[in-house]
Amino acid sequence: MPRPTSDVQAFEAHATDADFEDLRARLAAARLPEAETVHRAGPGPRRWGQGVPLADLVEVVDYWRTGYDWRSFEERLNKIGQFRTTIEDLGIHFLHRRSARADATPLILTHGWPGSIAEFIDVVDELADPKNAEAPAFHVVIPSLPGFGYSDKPSTTGWGTEKIAGAWVELMDRLGYGEFVAHGGDWGGNITTVLGGRFPAHVLGIHTTFAEAPPGLTTDGLTTGEREWTEQTRHFWRHRAAYAKQQATRPQTIGYSLVDSPVGLLAWILDKFAEWTDTEDSPFETISRDRILDDVTLYWLTRTGASSARIYYESHNSLDPELRVDVPSAITMYPRDIEKSPRAWAQERYRQIVRWRSPEAGGHFPSLEVPEHFVKDLQEGLAAVLAARR
Repeated sequence: MPRPTSDVQAFEAHATDADFEDLRARLAAARLPEAETVHRAGPGPRRWGQGVPLADLVEVVDYWRTGYDWRSFEERLNKIGQFRTTIEDLGIHFLHRRSARADATPLILTHGWPGSIAEFIDVVDELADPKNAEAPAFHVVIPSLPGFGYSDKPSTTGWGTEKIAGAWVELMDRLGYGEFVAHGGDWGGNITTVLGGRFPAHVLGIHTTFAEAPPGLTTDGLTTGEREWTEQTRHFWRHRAAYAKQQATRPQTIGYSLVDSPVGLLAWILDKFAEWTDTEDSPFETISRDRILDDVTLYWLTRTGASSARIYYESHNSLDPELRVDVPSAITMYPRDIEKSPRAWAQERYRQIVRWRSPEAGGHFPSLEVPEHFVKDLQEGLAAVLAARR
């Protein structure tokens, strides 16, 4: 790996023992409510009808306090390679893993909320140096969004998705990547869309699990399955998006609980992992407790519960309705994701869709739920994107 320039400094994560003594003490002293009053005789989605069931939370809290090992995750981050740089007066943290392959293409992966760089650490090696020599290889860059993880917390308004996309172009240029491909889901998908639409001179193409269509489109001509997608998305935003409304309007208020109470933070995030994954009852059917706790602990140690929530305040419903993406785009709609767009709608924004897939399994966190499929899909999608450039 090239030595960092004066603009890019090497970084290592080292939480203190005192941090964990404090965390364990808070977990041990947690005041919990009584159990939920919905049906809970056996496994199933009804158990989660009022949020995270008490029994599930108690089990995870106990493991977090007595069995979870942050140091192994910390070591993995340091092994991949961590760096920081300052863009627009804000420190940006990122992982950077260069491929050994001479034909590798620069790739930026952008996470969302309540995700983090933890979403991608299990797929970095295969993306950078794939076992299959025929698969494309990538120089992988994974930044922490402003206000997330080890990136700085903005002290003023303005750090919305448009500004973040511009910062990512600057970041890649500092690493010597004047042209690159991009992937993202959730807020990362929104930012990836902005990258493809605003910076076609730098972005060779995109792969995304997010494809927000322009507003005002009708369901005329859609298949029965596509109409179901639109109804599911509409139902989500009408009945299951209170968290987004809270963070978009009052991030500071919820932020006090998220920064002060590890149990409150865990419940707030675990609720989304449960609801948004392709599972019948618990997110731990597909994602390990350790990986979810890696994500939650990163939020806890960096005290970013409030600052990360502010991305909703900055950018909720802010994607320019006139924005069009003309670079080659590969789009994957996982079946249990929270927002799915029919291809006919997506094509109104993404004008050159070179690959469209609807897998049989997976939800909002595919790199964690179905990592092998995610990597293969990303490799094939970006291969199609790059082929379209030739």
